[in-house]
Amino acid sequence: MSDIPRFPLYDLHSHTQASDGLLTPADLVQRAADMNVGVLAITDHDTVAGVAAAQAAAHDLPLRVLAGVEASTLWENHEIHIVGLNVACQHPALTAFLASQHQLRHARAGMIAERLARASIPDALAGAQRLAQGGVITRGHFARYLVEIGKADNLAQVFKHYLARGKTGYVPPQWCTIEQAIDAIHDSGGVAVLAHPGRYGLSAKWLKRLIAWFAACGGDAIEVAQCQQPPNERTTLAGYARDNQLAASQGSDFHQPCPWIELGRKLWLPGGVEPIWERFPALAPAIADADR
Repeated sequence: MSDIPRFPLYDLHSHTQASDGLLTPADLVQRAADMNVGVLAITDHDTVAGVAAAQAAAHDLPLRVLAGVEASTLWENHEIHIVGLNVACQHPALTAFLASQHQLRHARAGMIAERLARASIPDALAGAQRLAQGGVITRGHFARYLVEIGKADNLAQVFKHYLARGKTGYVPPQWCTIEQAIDAIHDSGGVAVLAHPGRYGLSAKWLKRLIAWFAACGGDAIEVAQCQQPPNERTTLAGYARDNQLAASQGSDFHQPCPWIELGRKLWLPGGVEPIWERFPALAPAIADADR
């Protein structure tokens, strides 16, 4: 396989206002079409609430929208994200799993707000809820609220000073296990992908352990390609995928328009890996869709 993009262009990781993305599902889908994305996965954090609107918006556009989710899990005291692709949104196993995740998120949001209140930052929960607009509340919503009230100039500063491990508003996550997330994704007919393996701050030794554990739990693929990666990371992750007999996925992890991350940008897989859409043909667009 050559190191060139494969068409249709796949972007299998994106977010809408249903979680911590800034765009509506319809606006995200239109932007993806404008960027010539052929297959887009909507993968909001612990919710599938944006999927139906995104698929409806794509009806007259030349792209396919996959139902997806990004599940938060806990492994060896690290928050690890598992993307589910092509899930059945109304499947009882997935519905029950996401309900449990929502309870954990609600409890964590309350504790974050309490800690910020003790640091003389009141009303943080109300501010995060307002910015979430009925969607799943994430630390990103708290970060936006703190920027809004002048506690920092940007989101990175908020996380550095308030929401990162050991800081005022940090609350250790209590998510489900990797196995539980994979089981819920598989039960609902989906494909389980280890999201952005290079972003967890793990040493090479621990990253190999994580990927091996994910594979042993029945995981299907890892994200090898993203818009923005350190030099050689894509090649390294491709090697880990091969070593663990995992398929290779790609995704922008798009949340909002910005200069360095864009839907479909720089998404290609190195040679020697099996693209996830080849191992799991249900992810590929139908011939009729591809011809639109």
